[in-house]
Parts: sequence; structure tokens; C-alpha cells
Amino acid sequence: MRDEPIIVDARFCGPPRSGNGGYVCGCLAARLDGTGPVAVRLKAPPPIGRAMRVEVMPGGARLLDGEAVIAEARPVTLELEVPACPSFEHALRAAERYLGFDTHNFPGCFVCGPDRGPGDGLRIFPGALEGGSSLLAATWTPDASLADASGLVGPEFIWAALDCPGAFTRYPLAEGVALVLGELAVEQAAELRAGEPCILTAWPLGDDGRRRHAGTALFQAGGRLVARARAVWVEVPAQDWG
Repeated sequence: MRDEPIIVDARFCGPPRSGNGGYVCGCLAARLDGTGPVAVRLKAPPPIGRAMRVEVMPGGARLLDGEAVIAEARPVTLELEVPACPSFEHALRAAERYLGFDTHNFPGCFVCGPDRGPGDGLRIFPGALEGGSSLLAATWTPDASLADASGLVGPEFIWAALDCPGAFTRYPLAEGVALVLGELAVEQAAELRAGEPCILTAWPLGDDGRRRHAGTALFQAGGRLVARARAVWVEVPAQDWG
């Protein structure tokens, strides 16, 4: 299992020709032993429909396409203060203000693409909360296709859900610019069942040149923390990824 190849199905795309970053990072992170936080750095776009080799080693793992390194995973200590969870009703209203409805570099993205239908994509649409806060929020109810036989949502889909909301803390983007995931560090605190209504939040954590840092969190509808994440996003020419 730990060394089995990873093949990204076309359903789990981010940009049209590559896998969703959070999903791929989650698939690789699941190959590590232990239950603590893990960071995965993407080194190249994950191809769709091609078997990628997994190398597990002391202290981490690598994902390879031939000899090219696609991603590297390692255990980390995640230092991240999570803002208070908004109510489900406030998150519902925030999602109505999702900027991706008007302009989106990757409208077919598995996580945040408005072109994906219910039961196919995750349809997570983070928008600004009322009152001028920098915190974004969205709602999500995991589909049964994302769960195992016991009804638990797979960790790769938890990672996927925590991925895209962070990018929208930087929207709207400049003309011709897209954001792609560079690194995602996740700590999961609780399990999640299919059909369970959830709240996602995202907030900016500063900039470093072309790098954009963001935090995200996933909660049960009642406010219990399921998982938190810290992401690094990189500005790239949109034409190279469309």
C-alpha cells in the first residue's frame, strides 16, 4: 500500500491538465506513518492518468513521474492560530459572494470550480463574511463518493477541501495571473463523515515576493475543528496553466 503508485483520475483535476494540488498532497501524505501534521511541497504539476511512483523513506516520502520529482512530504510542527468559526448561516451567505462565480482561472477545478456539478466536484465557494473581515467562509457537505465503506471521508479529500479556499484570500488577481499551490501543511484533529454539513474558513498570512501565504480550517457545522492547514501559493502566468 505505502509503495503503490498514485494515479490521479481526471475527476480530481485542478488546472485542466494536472491534479488538484490539495488532493495530490493528501494522497502522498497518507503514505507516511503517524498521525501528526504533514507538509507536502509540490515541485511540478501532477499529471493526470499516469502512474506516479511513491518512495517512502525515513522522515518522508517522494512522488515521482519517471525521474521527475512531483512532490515531497515530511512531518512538521504546524504553528497556526485558527480564527473563531462563523455560524453555518453566515458561511452560507458568504458563499453567495464567491468571486470565482465571475472570474476563475480554473472553472473545472475539482474543489472550487463553479462548472462542476453536485456529486462531482466539491463545490466549495469561499466568499467574504459580512462586516469587512478578511476571513472568508464557505459551506460543504461531503458526498458519499468521497467516503470509505464505514462512511468516513478520505484524508485526501480533507486536504483537497483545505486547499483552494486559501487562494481566494488573494482574489481578485491581476490580469493574466493565476495562483498555484506550492506547499500545503495539514493537521487533522477529527474524522468527518459523508453527508455531514461543514464550514470552511480561509485567511491571509502575508506575502513574500510571488508567494502568497494563507491559512484554512475545516469545521463541523457546530464549530468543532476537523482540520487546519497552512498553504503557500505561487503567482504564475495564467496562460501556462489553462
